[in-house]
Amino acid sequence: MSFKSIIQDMKGEIGSISRKGFEVKIGYGLMRSRSHRVVQDIPLPQVVDALKQSCWANMPPELLRDVLVRLEASESTWPPRKHVVACAGVCRSWREIMKEMVKTPELSGKLTFPISLKQPGPRDSLLQCFIKRNRTTQTYRLYLGLTQALTDEGKFLLAARKCRRPTCTDYIVSLDAADMSKGSNTYIGKLRSNFLGTKFTVYDGQPPHAGATVARSRSTRLVGLKKVSPRVPAGNYPVIQIAYELNVLGSRGPRRMQCVMNSIPTSAIDPGGVAPTPTEFPLGSIDSFPSLPFFRSKSTRSESFSSGPLGGQKDGMLVLKNKAPRWHEQLQCWCLNFRGRVTVASVKNFQLVASPENGQAGQEHEKVLLQFGKVGKDLFTMDYRYPLSAFQAFAICLSSFDTKIACE
Repeated sequence: MSFKSIIQDMKGEIGSISRKGFEVKIGYGLMRSRSHRVVQDIPLPQVVDALKQSCWANMPPELLRDVLVRLEASESTWPPRKHVVACAGVCRSWREIMKEMVKTPELSGKLTFPISLKQPGPRDSLLQCFIKRNRTTQTYRLYLGLTQALTDEGKFLLAARKCRRPTCTDYIVSLDAADMSKGSNTYIGKLRSNFLGTKFTVYDGQPPHAGATVARSRSTRLVGLKKVSPRVPAGNYPVIQIAYELNVLGSRGPRRMQCVMNSIPTSAIDPGGVAPTPTEFPLGSIDSFPSLPFFRSKSTRSESFSSGPLGGQKDGMLVLKNKAPRWHEQLQCWCLNFRGRVTVASVKNFQLVASPENGQAGQEHEKVLLQFGKVGKDLFTMDYRYPLSAFQAFAICLSSFDTKIACE
């Protein structure tokens, strides 16, 4: 059998599994999984043992690794990249190999597994995404751009829902566009504003680095109650503080904003600098996403982070500010160079760079780490790079949507 036929055969089986679910005959029972609905609970070890009997799980290790290496290298973009995710869900041996081969976005520039959304983006380029807004439902969806065109369908990444409260506004961020609530198993964080909409705090549902402290709130106090599932990631870890300055010029002047990255050290923007990079979701959350490709590892740790400099918060926090626009005399408006990624003038448009207070001012601080701008009535581009993650960039952009009574 040729290598090409192996790949095609494997894709066929993997595609069938991912579309139609799978059936495994175990003793007296039949387990049928469709999305996250399970007719009959079968212990995971029994399912793994059954999968080990398949022809794919029993492939010679050398051949298996060669097949998976070529598959990972060939399927570089979505939607074909889904085959890489499906391979990691076949069995433990396949999963371990795929986890070794699939690099973080910092190194590969690719978003593959859900944990990639919490990992910093590439160092040498911007990951191009876009946000679709639904005014009726007050929801926002983040997509990964698949082509250079601003109108492509994209790969869905994250969703957020706006919740107005008497004293603040919350944006709940979820991995599932159909379930955006604080108690959802797919909840990963939130953005909260003050009453005026001038200050925001981004909370991560999981600890962003070893030693992170959780903020006290009603949701964290409820975790110990029996009515709340212990699998629900109800933690609130403040990771970003966003402040918009009061604008005395009103709508005639651009917004001015500053972001304090609580979980990213100043040294992260230096050559060779390191930002915290989570390698897997905590164990308690893995079982909470049965319809999403989170994969259990052999470790039973509650947290898993690559070694980073923020373990003891020794370095200062990275501070970002909006790049100052220039006044265009002919157009009579404030302008920024978005290199064709923004086509509609809006007070929401911005570019973030490292603040001069992060070390010596120089060319390094001219590098745009996040840019956000309008291209249609309810369509916006969002491009980000290291040391920001997709979740952090999305949360910062959501703050721009909120009405700012004192700023405009």
